[in-house]
Amino acid sequence: MKAHAKINLALVVGPTRTDGLHEVATVLQRIDLADDVELEQADRLEVVGFPDDTIVRGGLESLAQAAGVDPRWRVRIEKRIPVAAGLGGGSSDAAAALRLANETLVAPLPLFDLAASLGADVPFFLADGPQLATGTGASLRPVDLPQDYVAVLVFPDGVVKESTAAVYSRFTGADGFAERRAQLDAALVAGDLSALPRNDLASSPLAAELERLGAFRADVTGAGPVVYGLFRDETAASDAASELARVGPTWVARPAW
Repeated sequence: MKAHAKINLALVVGPTRTDGLHEVATVLQRIDLADDVELEQADRLEVVGFPDDTIVRGGLESLAQAAGVDPRWRVRIEKRIPVAAGLGGGSSDAAAALRLANETLVAPLPLFDLAASLGADVPFFLADGPQLATGTGASLRPVDLPQDYVAVLVFPDGVVKESTAAVYSRFTGADGFAERRAQLDAALVAGDLSALPRNDLASSPLAAELERLGAFRADVTGAGPVVYGLFRDETAASDAASELARVGPTWVARPAW
């Protein structure tokens, strides 16, 4: 199964909830940059191909416990999505592994709640198409968004991703959440990606550079550090990716369902 990356086309962050997490509203879009995840039944649980994995193994252990079976699966992950980049690669791998393992059960289980217990992004990768994620990020609503663009991703060299929890713990910009959320909703109704509000959690001067090179929207995805630019023209996107390769690895991707 393909485990696609995602970009946050908008990320609006509000006040801290009673559970200690922040209220968010984020627009999630798959792109065609993807890992490959293969699963087969085995004598014991084994995850190969990505030694730093924890979320796939934890998800399969949770699935086995919920189903009342032993976790006897072997998973192979071929990584293409950069790690710790804000692109949701680990969450996507976990969702793909859960789908595949669930199909081997005599009585497959509903996966949404189990996925939400693994991480806020995991349920998104069980859904189809772009989604508006609210609450802690696990409440999803499909949204109808343009898909006729090309995305350029830039992973700047020398930038080490902080944990998402650490980034959220420093966030102090909850004031004005209602207004930014209203801007987000209005942009969704209009189908205007360029009108979506900026990422509340992270910013980068590379966004302005991508816009200078022709992107009609550019921003940081998730808690970063990857920056994306959306282009109408594929040639302009390829040229921008080539020029910004001096900054770090780049990818050219299209929306995926």
